Amino acid sequence: MPTEPGIEISVVIPVYNEEKNIAQTMRRVRVFMSLKNLPWECWIVNDGSSDNTAAIVRAAIKDNPDGFFKLVSYPANHGKGFAVRHGVLEASGRTILVTDADLSAPIKELDKLMIALADGYDIALGSRAVRSPGADVKQSFKRWCAGRLFNSLVRLIVLRGIADTQCGFKCFKKEAARALFSAQKLDGFSFDVEVLCLAQKKGLRIQEVPVMWREGRDTRVRLFRDSLKMLKDVFYLRRTL
Repeated sequence: MPTEPGIEISVVIPVYNEEKNIAQTMRRVRVFMSLKNLPWECWIVNDGSSDNTAAIVRAAIKDNPDGFFKLVSYPANHGKGFAVRHGVLEASGRTILVTDADLSAPIKELDKLMIALADGYDIALGSRAVRSPGADVKQSFKRWCAGRLFNSLVRLIVLRGIADTQCGFKCFKKEAARALFSAQKLDGFSFDVEVLCLAQKKGLRIQEVPVMWREGRDTRVRLFRDSLKMLKDVFYLRRTL
C-alpha cells in the first residue's frame, strides 16, 4: 500500500467515458487545491473507458509533471464502486475526498466538508437533501423524484438517519476510509449505501453537509435500470450486514 508522508488531501475521481469533462475537471481541481497551500494529490481511476479519457489524462499529466495527478487505468468497466474502492485504497492523504468527474458539486465545496471533519466527524457527506442558504441544487424533476424514492427506501430497509446517500461528494478521514473501503464489496452505484452501513455498524461519526450541486448533462446513471439494480443491492445489504 502506498505511503507518502505529508499528503494532507487526496482527491479520488472515478471516470468512465469522461473525455468531454476530464481536462476541465483536472484544471479546476489543480487551481483550487493550489490555493489551499497544502500537500495534495489526485487519483483518477479510469474504469474501462472506451473513449479517449485515459489518453487525455495521460497527456495532461505529461504536460504537468509535478506529481499531483496520478492515473489508475484498467481495460474492463467494473462499476463506480469498484473504481472508487481502488482509488481510495491508493490514496495516502490524511483526508480523502471522493468526487464525480463532472464536478456536479463544485470542488470549492470541499471546504464545507473539511469543517465537519475538523469538528470531529469521521465522514462528511455532501447532501442535496439537507439545505441551507447558498447551497442551491439543480436537477431534473425525474431525477429528484427517483432520488427521494430511493433514499426513502434505503432509510426504511437498511440505513437510518441519512437523507442523501447518493451524492457523489464525500470526504473521509484516512483511518475511516481505509477501514470502510477495505471491507466494501459492491461494485455498482449502491456502494455508497454499503459504505455508510459499514460506517454506522462501526460506530463512526457521520455528518451531512448541504452543498451546491447541479445535474451533469452526460450523467452515467440510467434511472430505471440502475435503480432496480440498486434496490436489489439494498436488500442484499440487509441480509448480509
